[in-house]
Amino acid sequence: MINLTITQALEKLKSREISATELTRTHLDRIEKYGADLNCYITVTPERAMADAAAADARYAANNALPLDGIPIGMKDLFATRGIRTTAASRMLENFIPEYESTVSQKFINSGTVLLGKTNLDEFAMGTFSKTSYFGAPINPWQREKRLTAGGSSGGATSAIASGLAMGGTGTDTGGSIRFPSAITGLVGMKPTYGLCSRWGCVAFASSLDTPGPIARTVDDAALLLSAMAGHDEKDSTSANAEFHAHTALSPILGDGKKLRVGIIREFADVEISDDMKNIFAKRIADLKSIGAEIVEISIPNILDALAAYYIIAPAEASSNLARYDGMKYGLRIDGSDLIDTYKKTRAAGFGDEVKRRMIIGTAVLSSESYDVYFMQAARVRRMIADSFNRAFEQCDLILCPSSAGTALPLDSDLSPLEYYALDLFTVAMNLAGIPACSVPAGLASNNLPLGIQVVGPMFSDMRVLQLAKHIEQFAGIDNRPTTVMGE
Repeated sequence: MINLTITQALEKLKSREISATELTRTHLDRIEKYGADLNCYITVTPERAMADAAAADARYAANNALPLDGIPIGMKDLFATRGIRTTAASRMLENFIPEYESTVSQKFINSGTVLLGKTNLDEFAMGTFSKTSYFGAPINPWQREKRLTAGGSSGGATSAIASGLAMGGTGTDTGGSIRFPSAITGLVGMKPTYGLCSRWGCVAFASSLDTPGPIARTVDDAALLLSAMAGHDEKDSTSANAEFHAHTALSPILGDGKKLRVGIIREFADVEISDDMKNIFAKRIADLKSIGAEIVEISIPNILDALAAYYIIAPAEASSNLARYDGMKYGLRIDGSDLIDTYKKTRAAGFGDEVKRRMIIGTAVLSSESYDVYFMQAARVRRMIADSFNRAFEQCDLILCPSSAGTALPLDSDLSPLEYYALDLFTVAMNLAGIPACSVPAGLASNNLPLGIQVVGPMFSDMRVLQLAKHIEQFAGIDNRPTTVMGE
């Protein structure tokens, strides 16, 4: 059962070939076996999972099944879950138990999923390797003896799904935090159009960039999860009045005479990437041409400035969002000699180094001395990048580019903060523009580790993005079954 995709498992559940209780028990046993080594969960919820599974079995028996009934998932520990601790991987919220449910997690409850637990991440989603987690970093299950990164900030989710400790899960993508970890763990990670999935009840990092999305082993599975997550939410002022529905396998977007213009970004041509990525990218381009795609070179003139703009805008919004954690209403509190001393001690103890670094940067760029010079210039660059994407989509239907420069790196890689930030080069521009992007497994490198390619589209073209991603998935043919990944 561990190797079943969500789509396959739903078929077997509906035919009563397996039960939700059996499926859930199998995944919980696997968490017990591998969970401590992979460190992909912060909190495991076995009692809740078995209760969810029993309720799903009852609905199947009554022929009243919900769309995702009985599917065991992991919920990134950034989404508030009523009665279950929600930590954001920070000491600041180590023992925080919400009295409310996030919109995304409630939508999964309404779809019948089984909650296995809360997955690990970078503290407050700030990082690239999930190393900033107060609970330690998750491990990439591919060649796990080498202790490779599973990526960040959604590294716990990708580690769990790739290893078979969940069938699917949620992530959040602020600058690539779904797509980068999915790419280096051989998974499909979808950053939807900004506003398609509600942010209500999701611990905020950078409010104008944060985008909840699904992570799964196949494109069809990711589409099913996105169908459950998406939809307008009155509680979220940035929620779009749009829906997404994919209740069956995605139809082909190419072949049988269908034409599609696929854009290649000129400015990325000079960016250093591994030879394996160059070769695999060229192969997938040739594959798409063979079934009728027209390859078009397009220009996004300011895309290489996206990284600089992102690391001004995101820390500025983070410094505002994290101001609420002062030890007064919830979370950690370290008493001091007076109010200001309590603030200082609470924040010094509650936040990790990377969170402190970004808050300090953000506070600096929002100061009166820097606001016009830095923050407003970054906002202008953001607008220019969005406009450039809009012009590019007049010349092509969808865009293809790498998800990362290469394969997963060792967790103990000696990189500076700036070198970590540079790993987001291929992903941040899509967040600044608010457009959908999906990382899909594109092949295995010479070291037998997975590489991913991104499909990017205009706003609300999420379905078309996934359809092209499915073609790439089929051409690549990666065996990402958990037993294969774990060498069992």
